[in-house]
Amino acid sequence: MDILSIFGIRGRPKEFFLLGDALSEFGLNPSSVPDAAMLAVLKLLREAKSSREMRVYQNYIEVAPLLSYCILGPEDFNVINGIQAMEKAESRLSFAIETGDSLDAELAMLTLFAKITHPDVVKRFKLSVD
Repeated sequence: MDILSIFGIRGRPKEFFLLGDALSEFGLNPSSVPDAAMLAVLKLLREAKSSREMRVYQNYIEVAPLLSYCILGPEDFNVINGIQAMEKAESRLSFAIETGDSLDAELAMLTLFAKITHPDVVKRFKLSVD
C-alpha cells in the first residue's frame, strides 16, 4: 500500500469500506448504493462529528439501520433484521420527519434525492422531493 491510498487520494477512502461493512450487517449490499450517495453519507457523518451529534453518531453501525431500512423497504428489512429492528428504524424515521433537523432526516432525504428510497417507504411516510 502506498501513501496516496492511505489518505484516500487513490481509490476509495477506508471509511467507504467501513460504511459498506456496516450496511452489509443490516442486509444491504453496499454495491447497490451509488458511490455518490455513499460519499454523501460519509460527508454528512464527518459534519455530524464536528457538531453536538457526534456522541450519537460515533460509528457507521449506528446509521446503517436507517439507511438500510430506507433502501430495502420495510418488508425486506423485517425479513433480514426482525420486527424489533424494523420498528426501531421506523421510529427513527418518523421522528426525523417530524423534527426535520437531524442527521437521520438528512440521511433519509439523501436516499430520497438519490432515488434509492424504497417505494414502500416513500408511500408509508408520504415522502416527496418537492
